[in-house]
Amino acid sequence: MLIAFFLSMPGCASWNGRWSGEGRNYVLVRRVSPKAAERFLHKGSCGYNFGDGWYASVNFRQVDGAESRRLRRQSAGFAGYDWMVTSIIADGAIYGPTQPKPETVAAT
Repeated sequence: MLIAFFLSMPGCASWNGRWSGEGRNYVLVRRVSPKAAERFLHKGSCGYNFGDGWYASVNFRQVDGAESRRLRRQSAGFAGYDWMVTSIIADGAIYGPTQPKPETVAAT
């Protein structure tokens, strides 16, 4: 299944409260197995707090082939935040330096 991921920066700690990428479409389309999509698709979005006043949001939804081609044409890339999509697909959330992945407890 094709999933489109949309990046925005609703929390900006810049001097004017704006992100330099504001107004551009940051879209990444990935083919995801239905099993992997079960982990995150029902949420509709995930966020990431960088810990310095900046906050990223990634919204996502299933798309068809025609819409995925249109979105890819209109996209300005993903501003170097592809790792967020990788984390969402793998873990169902965004994990990184300021939001580490919880340790899994081994069954005894």
